Amino acid sequence: MVKPLRIRNQIRRLRFFAGEMTQLELAERAGVSRQTIIALEAEKYAPSLELAFRIAAAFGMEITEVFRADEGGIADEGARE
Repeated sequence: MVKPLRIRNQIRRLRFFAGEMTQLELAERAGVSRQTIIALEAEKYAPSLELAFRIAAAFGMEITEVFRADEGGIADEGARE
């Protein structure tokens, strides 16, 4: 059985290292609301693939440098059909 995939992120840390970028500044660069950034930082929801790419681009990074899948949520090889 496949567990729900949990998406982790480094947004808060990256904002800090990007000159204390505010949530609002990141939101404007990514084209979303500040509330969306707050929810992402709290890992209350996973971003769409498009939004994940936009956030990574706002930091000048690859998507895998900002987001990662929690390994506990990936199915074992033997569970595949």
